[in-house]
Amino acid sequence: QCSFDSVTGVNFGAYDVFNNSHTDSTGTITYTCITVGTPITIDLSKGNASSYATRQMRQGASDTLDYNLFLDATRTTIWGDGTGGSSRYGPITPPLQTQVSVTVYGRIPARQNARVGSFTDTITVTINF
Repeated sequence: QCSFDSVTGVNFGAYDVFNNSHTDSTGTITYTCITVGTPITIDLSKGNASSYATRQMRQGASDTLDYNLFLDATRTTIWGDGTGGSSRYGPITPPLQTQVSVTVYGRIPARQNARVGSFTDTITVTINF
């Protein structure tokens, strides 16, 4: 049996449409398992997007800002549920009754023509054991 202790979302802050560099940020998922020897995986949903290839934050009904979430600091392995070109965290056998923190790496690709304002997305985090 495992549960989440905390989830800190990826907050990109202000996005500059004229910046030639990607906008990167991180979040954290912290969990604890109380069953020994049971491998787990952690999945992230697509959020507003229809695929894992590019997630989308939205402002209102029609304005979007592309981004993605990754398992690695080089931001090459898309974190999803193992389908559609994504990978999942694990399987891993976590230590017994010990908090484990996992970094979520986020990136907004540079030079997107986005409207000024707040863009959001909601991602569901699922732990499978």
